[in-house]
Amino acid sequence: MLAAAVAVVAATAAPAGATAHRPANAATAVSATDLREVLLVGNNWDGTADVIKSSGDFARIARINMIPDKAQRLAEIYLDPVKLAFFLGIRNGVGEGHDQFVDDMYTTPDGKSVVASRPSFADVVSIDLATGHLNWRFPVAGYRSDHMAVSPDGTRIAVSASTARTVHVLDINTGQQLGSFGTGDEPHENYFTKDGRYIWDMSIGNVETALDDPIWDWTKGDRHITIVDAHTYQPVRTIDMRSRLDAAGRSDLSNAIRPAAFSPDESTLYFQVSFFNGFIEYDIASDRITRIKTLPGNPATNPDRTTWINDSRHHGLSMNPAGTKLCVAGTMDNYATVVDRATLQEGPLIPAATPYWATVSGDGKDCVISEAGADQVTAIDFATGQKAASVAVGDHPQRVRLGHVPADWTGPAS
Repeated sequence: MLAAAVAVVAATAAPAGATAHRPANAATAVSATDLREVLLVGNNWDGTADVIKSSGDFARIARINMIPDKAQRLAEIYLDPVKLAFFLGIRNGVGEGHDQFVDDMYTTPDGKSVVASRPSFADVVSIDLATGHLNWRFPVAGYRSDHMAVSPDGTRIAVSASTARTVHVLDINTGQQLGSFGTGDEPHENYFTKDGRYIWDMSIGNVETALDDPIWDWTKGDRHITIVDAHTYQPVRTIDMRSRLDAAGRSDLSNAIRPAAFSPDESTLYFQVSFFNGFIEYDIASDRITRIKTLPGNPATNPDRTTWINDSRHHGLSMNPAGTKLCVAGTMDNYATVVDRATLQEGPLIPAATPYWATVSGDGKDCVISEAGADQVTAIDFATGQKAASVAVGDHPQRVRLGHVPADWTGPAS
């Protein structure tokens, strides 16, 4: 599937390794009965993560402070003019006037810690779930961290360093860098293949500029998929969707790939692109776009593309375990909907306030979206397309991920 000539990528300087705040617990074999499946909700502007039930009523279990070292980090930033410039740039740009304290999160295999990327602090940290204290901290290259992915065995995380065209791969238990690789401009989404052999990274280019008219698309930078060997971190293939979109008759669409979802057999990739209210189906083996689905636009959506959050129109895409339904977060159109994969027919448009992400519940029955504009997460039944539940969370929820915590855990002690 991934056979191709090896691409040449620019060498990227690696930053200093993880700083240990106390010895990190090594992963140990944990019985499934000792752990409880949960959903982690990253409250980006709060700097907290809500832990909620992974299915059913999605009731909240606890809240974690993801920035216990805030005073120390701010002191370092304010003493460094360059760091301060980027910190304020994030606040006034992609942060929409707010600091971005929590982006992506995963729990360690033993369920004892949660690892998170913190864009405004340009780092990745591990938080002890029992105490709320830092286990370790890894500063990324450049000045902003972003989306992450976890390996199928849960032992490694891949994190995008937005301003450095770099993805770091870290040991999830120690925070030590195992490798890194170069990408296009502003790496964003990362995915490990199910067999753990490859990592896919999607670079989205310069989303913080106001040059959003299609005639200025060339200013958005180098945007492509980078596929690397997940053990050597050497490039295997790059895919620029520009020529594929042109061949499909959609030269009007951006080639900046946003959230994506693989089919269960990983033969097909579904993805969103900047400025588009819909998604694209791409057959990996034939290297061809096969279908493009345009979803309804909300008449109330401002047509001025510069008002759309970070070049998004729709941002959030997931697929049910059976591979028969897709769930789409229509971010700027303020709805979410379940789409039949065979026919691409959408179901009911479920009103939602700036839905920013879509994932799958622990039991696979529901799509769970984060409503950044309403400070809640909402579950939508894959079978009916109807809203099943909503739960209040913190300020500006974004990423929602499945994880595991100790079965009797009710929150950090401090």
